[in-house]
Amino acid sequence: MLVAGVVAMSSSLASKADSGISKNDAGAAAPAVQAPSTDPIVPTTTPAPTPVCDLNLVTVTASTDQPAYAAGQNPVLSMKITNGGTAPCQVNVGTSQMEFLVMSGEDRIFSSKDCQAKGDDLVKQIDPGKSETANFPWQRNRTTEGCGVISAKPATGTYTFKAVLGNKASTKAVFELR
Repeated sequence: MLVAGVVAMSSSLASKADSGISKNDAGAAAPAVQAPSTDPIVPTTTPAPTPVCDLNLVTVTASTDQPAYAAGQNPVLSMKITNGGTAPCQVNVGTSQMEFLVMSGEDRIFSSKDCQAKGDDLVKQIDPGKSETANFPWQRNRTTEGCGVISAKPATGTYTFKAVLGNKASTKAVFELR
């Protein structure tokens, strides 16, 4: 009777288990296999990366926030980078590529590269006809390559500012220190 009870219980459990599990040829239970889905496969497309700008189509413009500055007033130098092409493109507008250069005649007064510890890259997408602008508040100080100390301050007079991005340079913007 004990054997009959165990056989009856085993057959009852086996019939419930067969509903989700099939047996392989060796009699071991194997997971049930589901039929493949009939949902259509939608291919995914990766958009093409935005190309690097042709620098022949990029313009760099220099300007200042005012034409003249009173004593103690610091000029804000602006570099504007414009995509003159017909498609969006990428330009590295990081400090690794930028230089703000102030001159007085042939005398090199200031360069943002002189005391820069390390430049960073910053790649921006610029749409056709659009621009990115970087502003640099100049402290009316002199610098030399390698960040040597110069105690002389720029005197009153006319100065020029040239913006440089990589190998592209702007025309000069003229301003006055009073």
